[in-house]
Amino acid sequence: MLILGIESSCDETAASVVKDCTELKSSVIASQALEHQKYGGVVPELASRRHCENILSTVQQALDEAEVTADMLDGIAVTYTPGLIGALLVGVNFAKGMAFAAGKPLIPVHHITGHIAANYLVHPELKPPYLCLVVSGGHTMLVEVIKYTEFKILGTTRDDAAGECFDKCARVLGYPYPGGVQIDKAAQTGDAKKYRLPRPRVAGSELDCSFSGLKTAVINTVHHAGQTGEIIDAPSMAASLQKTVSEILTEKTELAAQRTGYTTIAMAGGVSANSGLRAAMQKMCDKNGYQLYMPPLSLCGDNAAMIACQGSYNFLAGMTADESLNAYASGTAIGEMKETS
Repeated sequence: MLILGIESSCDETAASVVKDCTELKSSVIASQALEHQKYGGVVPELASRRHCENILSTVQQALDEAEVTADMLDGIAVTYTPGLIGALLVGVNFAKGMAFAAGKPLIPVHHITGHIAANYLVHPELKPPYLCLVVSGGHTMLVEVIKYTEFKILGTTRDDAAGECFDKCARVLGYPYPGGVQIDKAAQTGDAKKYRLPRPRVAGSELDCSFSGLKTAVINTVHHAGQTGEIIDAPSMAASLQKTVSEILTEKTELAAQRTGYTTIAMAGGVSANSGLRAAMQKMCDKNGYQLYMPPLSLCGDNAAMIACQGSYNFLAGMTADESLNAYASGTAIGEMKETS
């Protein structure tokens, strides 16, 4: 079974071919990070234009590297939600046209389930059910992976995601976009105990997170220092921030594991590349006797390999779409992700 995956939810135009769910045949990414760096973040209109320019060559390169043609594919998977609506529409409409022209099934993939599936590409022994911490620039959630295509959200962020917190704090500290990577790098030389930062909690919902207050605390500390002539130790602030976020996420995951009884834990999403979080999660899992699965750094960020992988499982479950498939900036159009009541 050969599935082509297409990803265009933010600023990465990506295409990949996966064989039999987990065998990676090709993975191509056309990144826009350097172009958006001058603006301090992703410019949606610019991202959409670059997707239009890059998507044909990116898909063709993925097919060429996999040594397959469109007629050899069993299906075409594409991210349809969530993300920047203009960016998503480029990928969805390209996939719809290609599927129609090639006479192949069109497979919609929820971006978050794609991140979770990245683990299967390097850990084929990982099988549901298990608990997964998903952390990225726009999402932070604890997900019970019941089956390959069935998920339950146990906890989420009430405001900012962990990645957004990193990015906004990096900007005020003077680090370039993408900020999360810069925070991790700076933290290596900082003193994580130098700054005391708040650990916000959500009353009545212990598995939910809140990072807005933490972000504001860092920004206010930096602004106050600027007004009083104090010099902020940026590496130590980065280290303190990384330590605080890692501890919050690790404690939430540990609590969720205790409540659900899962001893198999996974991480996914762009922030799962953070060295502090990876170390904290490994330490927690070792202490409790849990088995931890993490994707390699190359599969933590947005990529199409994860979309092709999850698309393979969706295809086997009969989750396909027709030409009426639309893109959604948020939400779960076909109910692929379900929150607990």
